[in-house]
Amino acid sequence: MVLKTIRSATDKWAHKDGDYAFMFEPYTGDEIIALDCEMTDLDPQKAELVSIAAVKIKGTQVLTSEKLDIKLQKPESLTGDSIKVHRIRGVDLRGGEVLPDALEQLLHFIGNRPIMGYYIDYDITVLNRFIRPRFGFSLPNKTIELSQSYEAKVKRANPELQPDLHFEKIAEKLGVPMVGQRHSALGDAITTALMYVRLLKGPVPV
Repeated sequence: MVLKTIRSATDKWAHKDGDYAFMFEPYTGDEIIALDCEMTDLDPQKAELVSIAAVKIKGTQVLTSEKLDIKLQKPESLTGDSIKVHRIRGVDLRGGEVLPDALEQLLHFIGNRPIMGYYIDYDITVLNRFIRPRFGFSLPNKTIELSQSYEAKVKRANPELQPDLHFEKIAEKLGVPMVGQRHSALGDAITTALMYVRLLKGPVPV
């Protein structure tokens, strides 16, 4: 955490007059970005991006009309094993975005808003592997982990309970329908956003 804070401060100084200075400004609004990426590997140091999706949450409203949904050009590491998870084949990525253009779109969509997701640190780690070499900084945004928010709320109601933190089980407990196909970036981003809003609105069933 200390290292991240120091690096973010260094990045802010380096980019204070640059095109991405807005990324480092304190955020004072009421919007959050729900983010999900699909990758080729579970190892964040090896994974390549296949698709990126994000949707805005404003207060307790999921703004599905304000979303980002990008499929990338086929990475070399796309294999049968990863296809079994996200079901995105090489043929599905024809005409996909080149990674630098996709990352630029993502930065402008996110801005300096907080980023929320399910195991979001994994997505951020992979994204930063590609963002830092190209743009000279890592994402400085505050992050919110859905599973931790859910666990904390459940335990406030019942401290002895250890909740199941699997994605599908959290959605089931919160009464949130799965949007689209599981492991599709946009479907998971919207589902995650709906779960987060449900956490904000009322008690969690245990």
